[in-house]
Amino acid sequence: MQPIPVAPKLEPRASVRIHVVTPLWESLSLSSAMGVPVHLKMEAFQPVGSFKARGIGAACLDSWEAGARRLVCASAGNAGYAVAYAGRKIGIPVTVVVPKTTPDWLRGLVRREGATVVVHGDSWDDAHKYGTQLAEQDGSAYIHPFDDPRVWKGHSSIIHEIAEVGVTPGAIAVSVGGGGLLCGLLEGMHEVGWTDVPILAVETEGTASFAAAVRAGRLVTLDRIDSVATTLGARRVAAKALDWTKRHPITPWQVTDREAVDACIRFADEHRVLVEPACGASLAAVYGRAVPLEGLWPIVIIVCGGAGVSIKLLDEWKKMLG
Repeated sequence: MQPIPVAPKLEPRASVRIHVVTPLWESLSLSSAMGVPVHLKMEAFQPVGSFKARGIGAACLDSWEAGARRLVCASAGNAGYAVAYAGRKIGIPVTVVVPKTTPDWLRGLVRREGATVVVHGDSWDDAHKYGTQLAEQDGSAYIHPFDDPRVWKGHSSIIHEIAEVGVTPGAIAVSVGGGGLLCGLLEGMHEVGWTDVPILAVETEGTASFAAAVRAGRLVTLDRIDSVATTLGARRVAAKALDWTKRHPITPWQVTDREAVDACIRFADEHRVLVEPACGASLAAVYGRAVPLEGLWPIVIIVCGGAGVSIKLLDEWKKMLG
């Protein structure tokens, strides 16, 4: 393994902020579809296009302040982009390991932030293993995309922002991949006293590692990821996400890839915002009036966003899914 040069340690920058406060909108179209008030927490408006700026940014800042001279992350998309962005804002070198399936244009987004991109393996799991090996080099810190208490703490700020504007949800709908966002939301909810507000944890059918774990009562590793919602593609959910099901009302829910993509297209038409199919999963659950949400209001959807989307891709996915 060839060592990757690192920069000297810089002085702390207390003023560095990676994420921004995002708006909370009431959506008349989704409210009409669901039959109750629906609010949108617009994480798609983060500088990197997704909620990852919060937790990933917090972990990057913490690692840097602890003395790290380089950041390493394995990611198929959004997490790596967030680490690259955070590294540029902080002024610290970043290496992002991506699997071969990561498209060239998405690698380009990461490189544009000044990060080094290393291609390794056929899946995130392969990239993750190699990334942790790279991070063992002196002065490096590995930033896990979802299984890190620092990441959860960063994501918890979403709940505090919702509470600060005076909205108390009757239920929250959120897409679940590795469970980092879910864990962060739950941490925040218990900090503000929303201990009985149910969560609808939405996955596509080909990425449902959380639902599999809940059914089995233990962590389950999927044989493979089979979905266009690749950023939900953690074959094994974080253990903390399963632990939370013992303390909080969480209902797993699945939608099809077609439902997720259709929701993205409908959302773009109605709200003029592009989001990934991973985000479209939770939108689809509300557009489709998911049974566990009936009788609950207001509903808050975490519009988690995603950088891996374009009009062309949405059209291609729609045609592919028939």
